[in-house]
Amino acid sequence: MGQSLDCEVRPRNQPRVTSASSAPPGSATARIDAAVRTAAGRPLLWIAVIAALAAWPVIWALRTPVPRPPPVLGTVPAFELTDQEGRVFGSRELAGHVWVASFIFTRCETVCPRITAQMARVQAKTRNLEPALHLVSFSVDPEHDTPARLAEYARAHRASPRMWTFLTGPAGAVQETVEKGLRVSLGKEPGDPSPAAVSHGTHLVLVDGGGRIRAYYDPEASDAVERVVRDAALLVNRG
Repeated sequence: MGQSLDCEVRPRNQPRVTSASSAPPGSATARIDAAVRTAAGRPLLWIAVIAALAAWPVIWALRTPVPRPPPVLGTVPAFELTDQEGRVFGSRELAGHVWVASFIFTRCETVCPRITAQMARVQAKTRNLEPALHLVSFSVDPEHDTPARLAEYARAHRASPRMWTFLTGPAGAVQETVEKGLRVSLGKEPGDPSPAAVSHGTHLVLVDGGGRIRAYYDPEASDAVERVVRDAALLVNRG
């Protein structure tokens, strides 16, 4: 009668909790527990795992083919025109820079505003490439587009003075650079002073740091800006 009994009291229907160490030998739980204990005792294994995880982005990048830059299509001869501030600006100032050219005039109310809007999008997406990348808009109506008019046009389209230059100059010099240099059409009906008399090509032109033409882009294409940005970045990053 004096002997006491130790009893475990727990709520009815509550199962007994067992630890992984009390799992039957050979069970899945026991095997997992053994593997964890083994790995925990091998620090070199964890170092290898961490190194593999860290190296994976590099391995993936090496396995991913890098796009090739666009081919060389021609060379732009040396030229010298006048920018929107009245300063001399031309191939000498652009040497060593990748640049994108467009062709507009300030009186144009049809395609030119859309071309300039696309150039503005290129500017917004490539600010990290400046000063290696430059944007240049050639006026194809130089007799009307004075530096002052181009400066006003540039401000209206929020062109960065450091990154985007607007050019004008003697009509003959402009035509020589646009048609024979950049291989973009340019024409004007003689004796007709109206904006409708001016005709010109609309493509954007990508030029590398050596003054070589690398690509033409239709500004009306839905992926035009993305393609310009991609190809310009390839040329900038490859020097």
